[in-house]
Amino acid sequence: MRTSAPRRSRVVTAALTVLALVAVGALTGCADDPAGGDDTPRLRIGYQRFGGLSLVKARGEAPDAEWSLFESGPALTEALKAGSIDIGQTGEAPPIFAAAGRIPFQIIGTSEPIPQGEAVLVKEDSGLRTFADLKGRTVALNKGSNVHWLLVRLLEANNLTLSDINVKYLKPAEARPAFDNGQVDAWIIWDPYFALAERPGVRILADATGLASNREYVLAHPDALTNKSPQIEAFLRTYRTVTDWGIANPAERTAVLAPELKIPEDVTSRALARSARALAPVTPAVGDELQAIADGFTTLDLIPGTVDIRSRIDGRFTEVFQ
Repeated sequence: MRTSAPRRSRVVTAALTVLALVAVGALTGCADDPAGGDDTPRLRIGYQRFGGLSLVKARGEAPDAEWSLFESGPALTEALKAGSIDIGQTGEAPPIFAAAGRIPFQIIGTSEPIPQGEAVLVKEDSGLRTFADLKGRTVALNKGSNVHWLLVRLLEANNLTLSDINVKYLKPAEARPAFDNGQVDAWIIWDPYFALAERPGVRILADATGLASNREYVLAHPDALTNKSPQIEAFLRTYRTVTDWGIANPAERTAVLAPELKIPEDVTSRALARSARALAPVTPAVGDELQAIADGFTTLDLIPGTVDIRSRIDGRFTEVFQ
């Protein structure tokens, strides 16, 4: 039997109504779903495989954060430039190179000095006994990282210039085999890569004691400071609490962090013993310290032009670190 046109129209209308209700119900269900309906933007954190941020991650203290791992500070600041992270932690030189590259960020926290956490490594049988002995030799380091400033200070302290040595810019993953295989005479590196490279036949030629503070710095993207300030403050409080806990409980800290770092516990313990320091607020004095580094890089033409790094100091979270 044939269906009349009006009846067919009513059937189609009813079917479309049912489909619409189903669709609305599905959307409503998504909105009510805790996994998919939370409109609060996640805090995106850039970290390196060491330091306090790794400990926060390893302890699961920021379950709502989105974590991104970087091999070095310069790589992390590139992520800030791309807007793919909100905050991150670097050494003292990456913020200066980033500022020279016009990357948007503010410096919102730092640490106490860690001069023993970076060093110049050489082979025991190389005959090298002082940094001055490296004149005419090849030295490997990561360009724009904290060790770049250590190189500058070591050259000054030994009456040498950049032209007196052959600098080979290598990332840690590239520098380690080059050092092991004798392709470079010295490697300037930071923990935990420093601790990993310590073994029989390797000696510490010099560290940053008396030359560089080697602080850690917490950088934040300006957009995140505008849109996620309460989240950032809450996270920094967690960061401070976890860092203090780790310093007070070194054995437990090592046990928690070694699996996160994917390195043996004895290596982790050795690195943390010299490189784990309390967090500190950024102050005008810290700004002056960074400005001196920036001016030094400018003088050596390692960065283009003058960088006003003092203007990147942002003390709005000072109370968190005190």
